[in-house]
Amino acid sequence: MAQIHHRTCHICEANCGVLVETEGRPGSRVVLSIKGDPDNPLSRGHICPKATALEDLQNDPDRLRRPQKRIGNAWHEISWETALREIGTRTRAILARDPASSATYIGNPNAHSYGNALNAHHLTKALGTKNQFSASTVDQMPHHVANLRMYGHAGMFGIPDIDRTQTLIIIGGNPMASNGSVWTVPDFRNRVRALKARGGQLVVIDPRRTETAKIADRHLFIHPSTDLYFLIALLKAVLARQPAAPIADYITGLDEVAALLGRFDDETCCAAAGVSPVAVDWLADRLTSGPAALYGRLGIATQRRGTLNAWLIALINIAAGQLDREGGTVFPVPALDTLAMLPRGSMGKYTSRVSGHPSALGEFPAAALAEEIETEGPGQIKALFVVAGNPVLSTPNGPRLDAALATLDLMVSVDMYRNATSRRAHYILPPTGPLERDHYGLFLLPMAVRNVAVYSQPTFEKEDPAARHDWEILRALAEAISGKPVQEPTPREALDGLLQSGPYAVSLAEVEAAPSGLDFGPPQAGVLPGRLRSDDQTVTCAVPSFLEALAAVELPQALSSEGKLTLIGRRHVRTNNSWLANSHRLTKGPERCTLMIHPGDAAMLGIDDGAMATVRSISGAVTLRAEVTDDMMPGTVSIPHGWGHDLPGMAMAVARAHAGVSVNALTESAALDPLSGNAALSGVQVEIEPAAA
Repeated sequence: MAQIHHRTCHICEANCGVLVETEGRPGSRVVLSIKGDPDNPLSRGHICPKATALEDLQNDPDRLRRPQKRIGNAWHEISWETALREIGTRTRAILARDPASSATYIGNPNAHSYGNALNAHHLTKALGTKNQFSASTVDQMPHHVANLRMYGHAGMFGIPDIDRTQTLIIIGGNPMASNGSVWTVPDFRNRVRALKARGGQLVVIDPRRTETAKIADRHLFIHPSTDLYFLIALLKAVLARQPAAPIADYITGLDEVAALLGRFDDETCCAAAGVSPVAVDWLADRLTSGPAALYGRLGIATQRRGTLNAWLIALINIAAGQLDREGGTVFPVPALDTLAMLPRGSMGKYTSRVSGHPSALGEFPAAALAEEIETEGPGQIKALFVVAGNPVLSTPNGPRLDAALATLDLMVSVDMYRNATSRRAHYILPPTGPLERDHYGLFLLPMAVRNVAVYSQPTFEKEDPAARHDWEILRALAEAISGKPVQEPTPREALDGLLQSGPYAVSLAEVEAAPSGLDFGPPQAGVLPGRLRSDDQTVTCAVPSFLEALAAVELPQALSSEGKLTLIGRRHVRTNNSWLANSHRLTKGPERCTLMIHPGDAAMLGIDDGAMATVRSISGAVTLRAEVTDDMMPGTVSIPHGWGHDLPGMAMAVARAHAGVSVNALTESAALDPLSGNAALSGVQVEIEPAAA
């Protein structure tokens, strides 16, 4: 008999509610369909193609079901008991020689697993390591650092109030592909339709005419990695106007920032960015008349000045009177309040061994992982634990890291696949399939456009009673290494306690009783003062380290590419970094790993649409098919991230058939934002030529 299961799709940040129809008896159920849940108060029935990948991941014949051990180039299936015993013994031997020689890398999927989030520290504690790396420093760390310095907590995100605004300005973000990022906003297209229906406008600023730009009222091209100059010009224009709403007295230091801006000439900044002063003035008028919100995302974060960009965006919203205002930038009050649960965050507590990079929120830059493995001496990384990560494809200069991983004495991957990274592991420990686990949006619901609580029970029982959930693997590794049992509540028990101690004091049983979710309404204005975590309970605009960095910024110069083009990344609604590459349904259709290039640039280089082109940087070279399109700004080219699935030793048949190339063969390990350690993946200078026949 068919049965309907309410579930949250936990593949991307949107957290869409889905209805999974299954048939069969326990232990032998099959999926009949996956559809949007119209009663989910957050996603309202919306669903994107990625939701079908829940079934694809669950039933994928290439997905690993039992622990794997590599001996030479051969892989052998072993028992959980044997794997954990051997890993524990080998790790202890390595740490006995050098207690500082281990490291962890935490990948993006961990943000979608509340069980992992509540248990990853057990592994780190057992290793006793300061060498912690994650996908955060190739993605969002500038946002965290700006939040910490301004509001007193790294996890305190203000989000655009899209459902009540009149002007939404997006710079370096593409919610039509991402459904939001550090902003949980499913059903983005219909929310934009509602915005336009009430007379509002969507404006997109991007070097590419993205999917979001194509539904916008206005799109402005901007030269890659010049966002800082554009934001300086926009902040000056906003400060010259009178905001519709007064600036609150708990906001301090805006005048001090304004005084530093005088040395920047408005027109020169606009010329450097490729955005006209007239457009900047129009944007300033829209922002100050309000209600309006300025939102920036991956494109502004993956630059050498990513943290300054995130800071200036917040300052513009403040100066325009749009902070903590209905229709402006608002602050959710989630049912499970991560501000109360997590520490505020720290900066510079440690420095990395080789290059002296300061830590950010306890992490070192992912771009520094290779040098920490390569460089001999005390503290050289010899044992690496990778949890749901694929840094060979997702971090700068992936080929360099790939070569470094091959030299490790021990590498353990907690992963469902033998992918570009885990193929280098000595052991792969696979968790249960996605439909065998429960789910709660621990990190993502606190950034949602509605305050909701939604819990998903497992859709299926474990296929194999011996299989382990991801959090069980983390606890077992900690116990195998330390020899001490982990005695804590289960994630489900912890979740119940966190919900009951949250702002709405609901139990997990109450949330479960509403399978489509409990709705506590939209984020409200006026909550910010009570949620600040800064010592003086103020919003600090004049952050000393930011002011110092801004004062050191060179004045804009005329652009000189010296015959080179500028490379940016992109994403597609059918991809999610590198980890949906083995889904038949998501990889079918037109080739998506292409080099987007403007017709004028293509003609100058003698590259035809559909022809193969070779792209070179100081780090390496790739060859891929050209897609000639006026969606690109002249002088700018784009290659998507998350591809390159053709490395020896991988065991992902569908991914190999649609391998593409890794854009991170072109990015640079040394290119970092010094304030956050985030990789500068955007703005890479490249040379392009027709591929040799």
